[in-house]
Amino acid sequence: MPEAEAPELESYERSSAEVAELIVAGARLIDVRTAHEHEAARLADSERIGLEELVERRGEIGKDQTVVFYCRVGNRSRMAAQAFSEAGYDVHNLAGGIVQWIEDGRPIEPADGYVAEPGEAAAILEARARRA
Repeated sequence: MPEAEAPELESYERSSAEVAELIVAGARLIDVRTAHEHEAARLADSERIGLEELVERRGEIGKDQTVVFYCRVGNRSRMAAQAFSEAGYDVHNLAGGIVQWIEDGRPIEPADGYVAEPGEAAAILEARARRA
């Protein structure tokens, strides 16, 4: 039986090491997660533009700038990167998301942050836990 070929990554997929290099070179970091996920943990100097807001806010993202999208595990940000890449933007996706970033030993803000679950129910449960 022939050995299965590894799936080819899209041209905009980047490892955490590659993203770290892009950051040093001045890339703009955009977190496409929800507000409560961004508050719980984020890459330093990143801004949040939720996936649901990206289309209406695309004018804030210049085609002349390098942008890295990220999310929890890379699925939501992959959708953003694909759409913006097809529209001619210089965009990249953090493969594996912030989860992979942390697993690779890279820093987050706040330093004692945690990767929150997406979704409204998760936000409510986390808020209740913080109040307790």
